[in-house]
Amino acid sequence: MGSTKTISVMKRYEIKYVLTKEQTELLRKRLVGHMVVDEYGKTSIASLYYDTPNYRLIRNSIEKPMFKEKIRLRSYGLATENSPVFLELKRKYDSVVYKRRVKTTIGDTNAFFAREDKICEDGQIARELTYFRDYYKELVPACLIIYDRVAYFEPDGDLRLTIDYNPRYRMHDLDLITSMDGTSLLNEGETILEIKVQGSMPLWLTHILDEGKMKKSSFSKYGTAYEREMQKAMKISA
Repeated sequence: MGSTKTISVMKRYEIKYVLTKEQTELLRKRLVGHMVVDEYGKTSIASLYYDTPNYRLIRNSIEKPMFKEKIRLRSYGLATENSPVFLELKRKYDSVVYKRRVKTTIGDTNAFFAREDKICEDGQIARELTYFRDYYKELVPACLIIYDRVAYFEPDGDLRLTIDYNPRYRMHDLDLITSMDGTSLLNEGETILEIKVQGSMPLWLTHILDEGKMKKSSFSKYGTAYEREMQKAMKISA
């Protein structure tokens, strides 16, 4: 067994917005006094999504069903073979997000998907991850999503908010150790806002969103990357 140790479970609502540069600046100013940036500041994050060879998971997600699920391996900054990474199983049902996450390494993750070893000690999360892997039979690296995130938290509250700058992707060199390069997913200056709450959104935040005319979006980084690549393939084959 490898070096897997930390396990965590999360349940919350996640609400997304695509913001212009001006809306992002307004939001940052208005958050002062309500929320603070976490200790890490702006952090580069890479998420390697696994899928079946025919992209079953993302094709289902794009159809916007009531229930959908994804699995990804995440690193904070460029990873090495032995640095900590996080295998995450993310499910969404009726707007509620449930996330299972274990701290592991690239080597242990590769062994898990090759059915050579467990991803963590026996328990509920181990069973869920193993069931997911076995249910879909063959899961392979499919898309790498990268962005530069600033995370905010509400002192004495459960509200979390993230702003993702320069979201980008690639569907080659599908690993967490090569580089943080990729093709942009948004127009220059645009960002992705995610509001994460366990209950209702506070009134002061609703007022900021209204002031900035910030509208909800169903934007999916992996979904957008997949659709772009499919459109490219169709043009080439036409």
